Amino acid sequence: MKTILTDLPGVLIIEPRVFPDTRGFFFESYHAERYAQAGISAAFVQDNHSCSVRDTIRGLHYQLRRPQGKLIRVIRGNVFDVAVDIRRGSPSFAKWIGVELSAENRRQLFIPAGFAHGFCVTSDSAELEYKCTDFYVTDDQHVVAWNDPLIGIAWPVRAPILSEGDRMGRPLKADRADLPVFDTESV
Repeated sequence: MKTILTDLPGVLIIEPRVFPDTRGFFFESYHAERYAQAGISAAFVQDNHSCSVRDTIRGLHYQLRRPQGKLIRVIRGNVFDVAVDIRRGSPSFAKWIGVELSAENRRQLFIPAGFAHGFCVTSDSAELEYKCTDFYVTDDQHVVAWNDPLIGIAWPVRAPILSEGDRMGRPLKADRADLPVFDTESV
């Protein structure tokens, strides 16, 4: 597998080694030892499966009390997947990266705890599977506005389909009390 560093510390793109043949293909979508060697030593405790239609934006989501790192992959369709550094005091606060994840390119994106996550579906529909380092807690779900001008994400959609919760996302401000704090020890 190939690991690609991004401009956000700890956010990694993984390109698995794929073995195609006349029957189809095979690849390891997760191997704890290899991922640890690549810098992803987190223990995953929950797997999620999401299906959305074209132009859906989900995000920008995070948990505060029970932060989740995520290892994301697309198993059908295409998405523009985004990670945003929302850690108060981080040198890369409000910076984002966007990556095309698709069933065809088989790339994965690892987003460590302390970052917000969102994606936009760019195919007719898409299915994502992602591993989480902590459990989902309904009352710990926080949302940053998907269209916050401070962040300035170049979403590939003009009229997104949003949930009511995502429409209510709040702007990212360094003094928001519900943001994680940058840990200088983890750098």
